[in-house]
Amino acid sequence: MQSSIRSLLAAGADDDVAISAPSRPPLTFAGLRALVTDTLSRLNSLGVGRGDRVAIVLDNGPEMACCFLACAAGTASAPLNPAYRTEEFDFFLTDLHARALIVERGSASPAIDVATKIGVRIIDLVVADGAPAGQFTLEPRTVSETPSARHGGDSDCGDTALVLHTSGTTSRPKIVPLSVGNLCASAANIRETLQFRPTDIGLNIMPLFHIHGLIAGVLAPLSAGSQVFCTPGFNALKFFAWMDEAQPTWYTAVPTMHQAIVQRAKGNAAAIARNPLRFVRSSSSSIPPQVIRELEDTFKAPLIEAYGMTEATHQMASNPLPPKVRKPGTVGLAAGPEVAIWGEGGALVGPGEVGEIVIRGPNVTAGYENNPNANAEGYVDGWFRTGDQGVQDAEGYLSITGRLKEIINRGGEKISPREVDEILMDHPAVAQVVCFGMPHPRLGEDVAAVVVLKEGASASERDIQNFVSQRIADHKVPRKILFMDEIPKGATGKLQRIGLAQKLGLG
Repeated sequence: MQSSIRSLLAAGADDDVAISAPSRPPLTFAGLRALVTDTLSRLNSLGVGRGDRVAIVLDNGPEMACCFLACAAGTASAPLNPAYRTEEFDFFLTDLHARALIVERGSASPAIDVATKIGVRIIDLVVADGAPAGQFTLEPRTVSETPSARHGGDSDCGDTALVLHTSGTTSRPKIVPLSVGNLCASAANIRETLQFRPTDIGLNIMPLFHIHGLIAGVLAPLSAGSQVFCTPGFNALKFFAWMDEAQPTWYTAVPTMHQAIVQRAKGNAAAIARNPLRFVRSSSSSIPPQVIRELEDTFKAPLIEAYGMTEATHQMASNPLPPKVRKPGTVGLAAGPEVAIWGEGGALVGPGEVGEIVIRGPNVTAGYENNPNANAEGYVDGWFRTGDQGVQDAEGYLSITGRLKEIINRGGEKISPREVDEILMDHPAVAQVVCFGMPHPRLGEDVAAVVVLKEGASASERDIQNFVSQRIADHKVPRKILFMDEIPKGATGKLQRIGLAQKLGLG
């Protein structure tokens, strides 16, 4: 297994295309490797090196992909959702102890004002006219004498390469530090599962602040010497035109994206026929078997469903490629880490028995940062507890039967209900609130809330939604708000989010 990000990128032949994008000249593997070297040297010259947190706030596209690769090679890269509001950037940049923030020159992101306020150095990413896809230089906004990084050069296996936050069942998101070793192991796992080869071209429509897009969409295919076509993000109206331009052999997406693609497929049969796919991949939330059949009929290619999470550097299990058996409704076989089922009695159980899914392996984070309580709860006898309930059949195929956590999974975006609770409680008319997941036909789940108003106060559903939307990203805003006289509670008087939608007749 490779031991550095740079060694992961060594597979591609110098003249082969590594990164491409709509209406842009391509970047070769030789160009990509030179870009990583130059960018890392530039960061080191600005006093940023191994272990230093570099927040990246860039739109989806080739520069975001290449900036992540360069930062992960010799710093702790921290991609953030560019759609975050000021309060969210304040939390994440502070929580990360970011040493620097990279934004595109001319960006109006609220992250810039936050970084200025808390003293984080701002570095502009500059793209020259006509530059190959992903090619850029870094220019600090303030010129000052900066000592070279004390820990320059490539990060090694144990150094942190990627830092992401994951929503927990508490209001405070947990920091997940992923090492170079974790990234290398996960890239190898996905590369082997999908049998990537230099002739493959991946059409990336996944966001690149998310583990799915970063590892399965970018790092794993590049580690096999294959090409990644970086779009500006998912757009069902442009997907088939991108197919014609990229001529891909595969793509990966979340189920909501797949459903939108299938809905437009009939009018784009010629583009599909011109660009036969080797396979289609789905991950981040469960995909209905009916949609799997539609996708396979549409693309005349196998749909490979996988199971992943941030703490596992994405992939944990996957259905295999033909001629091995795919089982719709399951997330397949262990695909990298060991996967087992932990029973209620505190012991591992056998096939057919339901319990909590646990994993262990070199792609699994060593633990949450500065969170001993979460680590004590999250690890048992060397196994990481996923918080998901599942069962394995006699052949080892894993089915997820439910979620033990309260996290709302909105089309692959994980949302902490308590985070939304706290925002809602700031509304002057709100006395009590409980957020929870309600069923949604496309997204799997969406955000709902029960609100108890203060005596004599009034507010409409739209008033409260507008209030919340100014403070957190749109995907976290409750789509349904129920006004009640009191918060529903369980038999013991405890607030119970799980099952609340069903009790209230939602979905």
